[in-house]
Amino acid sequence: MKSPTGTHDSPREPRGRSATFSVVIPATDGPPTLARCIAAIQASTSAPEELIVVETPTAAGPGEARNAGARRASGDFLVFVDADVEVRPDAFARIRRAFEGDGDLVALFGSYDDDPEHHGLVSDFRNLLHHHVHQLGAGPATTFWAGLGAIRRDSFLTLGGFDEERFPHSSIEDIDLGMRLARDGKRILLDPSIQGKHLKRWTLGSMIRTDLGRRGIPWVRLLLDNRASSDVLNLGLRHRASAAASVALVGGLVARKPSVVGAAASVLLALNASFYTLLFRKRGVRQVAAGFPLHVLHHLVSVSAVPIALSQHVLAQTARNADV
Repeated sequence: MKSPTGTHDSPREPRGRSATFSVVIPATDGPPTLARCIAAIQASTSAPEELIVVETPTAAGPGEARNAGARRASGDFLVFVDADVEVRPDAFARIRRAFEGDGDLVALFGSYDDDPEHHGLVSDFRNLLHHHVHQLGAGPATTFWAGLGAIRRDSFLTLGGFDEERFPHSSIEDIDLGMRLARDGKRILLDPSIQGKHLKRWTLGSMIRTDLGRRGIPWVRLLLDNRASSDVLNLGLRHRASAAASVALVGGLVARKPSVVGAAASVLLALNASFYTLLFRKRGVRQVAAGFPLHVLHHLVSVSAVPIALSQHVLAQTARNADV
């Protein structure tokens, strides 16, 4: 692997030449997991030809850092890997095979594995939930994930990269990118066999802050601003029905109606049986017992994002109309 020395054009790979891959790691916050992330990439099968770590400026968000790395890259394909992800040895071999076997494929992303680094009721729940959602979402996609995702460099640059102005902090800049790719008719694939271990430790506070402020509200705002709808990943029918059941369960508790609580809990268990089975298989009964209320909380936070995002959308629209 070599270090880039400048900005290069990146046309589609010519006939007779193997495609080249550049990994971009945003690391502007000095993550302690960076060394493990880099070591896993370097030791992987079919390792990328170029590795770019963006560590400055320190104030840059991940979207800005990834854009800076993409401009410096020389590969035909960009592979974005978060600094707290330790890729599996076969991740890059799988990425190469996917693009080699599908000339129309523009973007590809994978999943966390089912064995996160940090154990604990909240951390295991949150990481295994992400893993489970991506496992169920395998196939054509209309979104993108930059934790471990690849894209043709020319398509990325033509699209303008991540929207670093709208998303100056870690948020849903990758989801926004995927939605723009999909609107342009680009083919995106979620391949959950492409995996990496998440090295992040979640707490209850960080989970709520992320689910509400960094994901829930921005995601709803994005849909409202673009007058779009989505049924992918966390916005699928199962997730929406689970959110409704969570609201009903809490409402039943407040109203002291055991029949409502029992019915809502039964719906949640039925809709998410595969997830709770995963929790049991990986961490046992204790994790399932904690995972159920954490799952309810996760859905309630998602529901609470809707009125907040709607209010922000209306205020922004009013302000824009006033300026006209």
